[in-house]
Amino acid sequence: MEGKRPKRRKDKYNPYSIYEQDGHYYISFRDGQGVHQKFEISKLLCEVFNSFELIDLSYLNVWDRHIEQSEIWETSLNERALERPETVEDIVFRNLQTEDLYKAIDKLPDIQKRRVRMYFFEGMTYEQIAEYEKCKHPAAVKSVKAALKNLKRFLSE
Repeated sequence: MEGKRPKRRKDKYNPYSIYEQDGHYYISFRDGQGVHQKFEISKLLCEVFNSFELIDLSYLNVWDRHIEQSEIWETSLNERALERPETVEDIVFRNLQTEDLYKAIDKLPDIQKRRVRMYFFEGMTYEQIAEYEKCKHPAAVKSVKAALKNLKRFLSE
């Protein structure tokens, strides 16, 4: 049994390891509770496991080299993509919403407009806005919240 043995792929479908040590054959695996188990097996059983492994590897090689390549279509490539491409409709809809938002922001009073831009677009905190505008923290918070209320009203019209 020493010598040529298939290289086993470790994954959830092949949770066991077979090995030979001092003329004895062993199978080891983790059971359902995660406890490592090790059993001595016969040479015949070890050969049977190896033949199963060779059949599996042979099938996986055929799949990798032939079947998968012939089945790659645009739809299957899109299914594999980590980030799905946006449809034209989604892009247009998002652009229209963004345009409406900017128009609504332009309708705000100057102080609210300035503070909303600082808070949402420049990433400033209420404390930083209050310091920059030379006003108190609650005034900055109240102004941004009032601006949000106005924006909701403008966008719902």
